[in-house]
Amino acid sequence: MTAEPTVFVVDDDEAMRTSLQWLIESTGLPVKTYASASAFLADYYPGRAGCLLLDVRMPGMSGLELQTLLAREGFGIPVILITGHGDIAMAVRAMKAGALDFIEKPFHDEDLLRSIRQALDHDQRLRNERLARAETIRRLAELTPREHEVMVMVTEGKSNKDIAALLGVSTKTVEVHRARVMEKMQAESLADLVRMVLLADPRSLG
Repeated sequence: MTAEPTVFVVDDDEAMRTSLQWLIESTGLPVKTYASASAFLADYYPGRAGCLLLDVRMPGMSGLELQTLLAREGFGIPVILITGHGDIAMAVRAMKAGALDFIEKPFHDEDLLRSIRQALDHDQRLRNERLARAETIRRLAELTPREHEVMVMVTEGKSNKDIAALLGVSTKTVEVHRARVMEKMQAESLADLVRMVLLADPRSLG
């Protein structure tokens, strides 16, 4: 069962953390708050569903430094930055580095909640894509070497006749291999098969 997404709040201002927690929990979403980047890192583990609400300026590791670390380590959690008036240029740089949004203080509650909902939707889409890719790779691994070879040629646009000539087999044999590929990959059409191959990363098919 997939864990319920959590909004992780990292802000050194206790009053702000409490206010954010009350606001977000009022929508029914679980919230976890941290007073520092190091406290968050000590508790968080990759793969947890949710998003990160992150203050830009904090003692010790800043919000930007934490975002950079998470991106470098491949954690993949969507980041929303909370910024002061003097932090806009920093926030723009952070968005160029992958942050989804920045919310300027003082902010409207609905603006923040809208951004959080968008971040959670983004996180779910990425999770669905990763699951689909993993399943596609699993199906690819079940193909025989010859089926794999036929699949590559099929997705390159070669006809059964051309594939038969290249492999030195009959067209009927190619048709059998092709049918098995479609069955094992659970592809409903050639377009569906091509999409799966691209999803799995074409470099893995060589």
